[in-house]
Order: sequence, then C-alpha cells, then structure tokens
Amino acid sequence: MPTEMIPVIDLGPYLKGEPSALDRAATELRHALTEIGFYFIVNHGVPRGQIASVFDQVKRFHAQPMENKLALKLNHHNTGYMPMRGNTLRTSTVQAGTKPNLNEAFFIKKELPADHPDVLADRRFRGANRWPEGLPGFKEVITGYADTMERLVQKLVRIYARALDLPATYFDEPFREPQFSLRMTHYPHQDGPVSDEFGLAPHTDTSFLTLLAPNDVPGLSIRTQSGRWIQAPAIPDAYVVNGGQMLQRWTNDLFLATPHRAINQSGGERYAIPFFCDSNIDWPVAAVPTTVGPDRPPKYPTTYYTDYMTWYQKRNYDVLNADQQAAD
Repeated sequence: MPTEMIPVIDLGPYLKGEPSALDRAATELRHALTEIGFYFIVNHGVPRGQIASVFDQVKRFHAQPMENKLALKLNHHNTGYMPMRGNTLRTSTVQAGTKPNLNEAFFIKKELPADHPDVLADRRFRGANRWPEGLPGFKEVITGYADTMERLVQKLVRIYARALDLPATYFDEPFREPQFSLRMTHYPHQDGPVSDEFGLAPHTDTSFLTLLAPNDVPGLSIRTQSGRWIQAPAIPDAYVVNGGQMLQRWTNDLFLATPHRAINQSGGERYAIPFFCDSNIDWPVAAVPTTVGPDRPPKYPTTYYTDYMTWYQKRNYDVLNADQQAAD
C-alpha cells in the first residue's frame, strides 16, 4: 500500500562523499517518487541565513506600491510580476472550475548578461530578467540564491540517475545549464471553507523537480495515491521536493507528479519560494532507457522545454492573455 507520509532524505552523507551514500539516497528517493511523489531533504548545505535573507527580500518586494510592481508585469519569458488572481489553472486534471488563484508572485529565470545571444535574440524563456528599482540588495540576494539552488539541483540529479538504475553522471550534461524559474509568492490569509478558490488550486507542477524553501507558515497540502489530502508538515530547515510533468516524461510515468495545493489559513500572510528546475532548454525530453522496453513503450512523444511551457503559459496565465487581447 502506498505511503501516506512524506519521507525525509538526509543528504549529509552523500554530500560528504561517504561510501555507498549515493545509492542509499537513491533507494530512498525511488521509494518516495514511486509511492507519494514528494520528499523532504535535510542537511542539504543551503545556509539558514541565506534562506532567511531571501524571505526578507520577497516581503520587501511585495510590500512595494502596486504601481511599482505593475511596472514589471509578467511577460512572455515568464519573468516579472503576476498580480493577485493573475492565473487560473485550466490545465489541472485534479479539480476543474476553480476561480483564479489567490496569490501574487514575482518570477525570475537564470540571470543572463545583456550581450548573451539568447537575450539579444529575445529567445522565448531566455530573456533578461527585470528588477525593481528602489530595492537595494534585492537582485544580489535573489540571484545568489538562484545560483545556490542550481548547484543543489546538479547534485540531486545524480541521485535521480542512480534511482533510475542509470550511471550517476547520466543527467550531468542535460543539467549543466538547467532551465529554471524562481517564483516568489505572497498568499494573503483566506477565511472560511475552501471549495473553488485557493491560494493555489490543486495541480501538478510542470518541472523535472521543484524545491520549496523551508517555511514556518503552513499552507501546502498534497493528495496521496489513496486520494486523501494531507498537510505537509513544517520541518525545520527542510526543503520540500516533488516531481512534475517533465519528470513523468523522463521516467515514462515511473515517477509520480503528485497533485498539491496551497491554502493560507494561518491567520497571517504567507510567502513561498519554489524553485522549478528542468534540463537545458535545448535538451530533448524523452523517457530514459531503463523505463522503456518491449512491454513498456514510451507514453509521451519527445518534447522540448520551450514548446511545453509555451503551451502551458498560454493556457494558464490570464494576465498574459489579457495583454495579448489588448494588443490585438
């Protein structure tokens, strides 16, 4: 019977290079991603002070006057500010007919220099980040944290490779320059019972993996394989990690993309900092060899990040669609 508890994986021994630690972590990860689709990581190496600094900066951003935030309105690269109720999860297979999500968010992707060929060409999802004026230190803290997350992912994917019975270095090249999105979200408090309006409606992520920073304010719940919704406990200094639709494609549905939702009934404001990470933008996403065979053909056609995310963004981000209609 699938587990009803989110397991905890201690990365300490693996990051220290202890013998057999990689394969032990891989065994635990495979169990987590085939049974419940979520896990916690502890002893991950991300300084507590760095995480606290990011939360402070996210609060500073959302405390700005609305006109300052709207000056950075979300664009086709999925960078910038998304206003409250700016997206509706129409692609969710978990719960249809929900109202727009009760959150606002600021997004960045990898910081690229102004003379980078992709920036100069305005390549989709590879444009320049836009930064708020009047918030000294904001950019430096946020990009520093994104760099830390990128390095952590590059260590984690070796555990994923071994969990899939592949050489540890299998994902090194696809994730040498991963494509990521760092979302800085503010959820206001919600009163009363929730039926069709959520901070974030039930959904599955699109990513290969998502890292959610440790948070003292609860709000995340996940749907187990039995169909029961459980609250994700707040474990001190522990990241919550889950897989998404791209991970399903990489693993031919061996690993789960588990539905989850966010509801803030804490009595105060809630901030969340998920880091959504995928392989290099030009890397073909297809089932790895150990997940296919004569009796297990590939369930999905090969795809690419840009194609998949263009479809997803068009379907779910009302703020972009409204701007496009106005332009038309």
